[in-house]
Amino acid sequence: MPEPDQRLFFLLQRAAHQLRTSADRRLLAAAGITTAQLGALLALSDEPGITQQRLAGILEQRESGITALVRRLSAAGLVTRRRHPHEHRAVVVELTERGADALAAARPEIDRFNAELRALLGTDGFTGTVVALDRLAHWDS
Repeated sequence: MPEPDQRLFFLLQRAAHQLRTSADRRLLAAAGITTAQLGALLALSDEPGITQQRLAGILEQRESGITALVRRLSAAGLVTRRRHPHEHRAVVVELTERGADALAAARPEIDRFNAELRALLGTDGFTGTVVALDRLAHWDS
């Protein structure tokens, strides 16, 4: 059996692409949303009434990218946008009932996907991967 590839960055990129493609396909079928949209909807569910700037910070994205994402979510009826009552340049984003419904439809698919990953990796492998990826996500290089 050949030695596994040791190029971690390359493997992480390949795995992220594979997982995102699979998750996008599954989420689109189950809830009509992508993983990027799911991330925004989850953040808005966790912190109702946040600004686009705060959403960009949570998702670790540029505000220009978040503006486009929020525009698409708003056009789909999943969120509403309104001016911040005290900060004239800020925009508050809120989940709509339709957005909450999409999130509810996505949750069982997320659970199934995670269960499949746990089965693939085994409980110890799954937990170890979670710990390692969390460490990498918070690493200040």
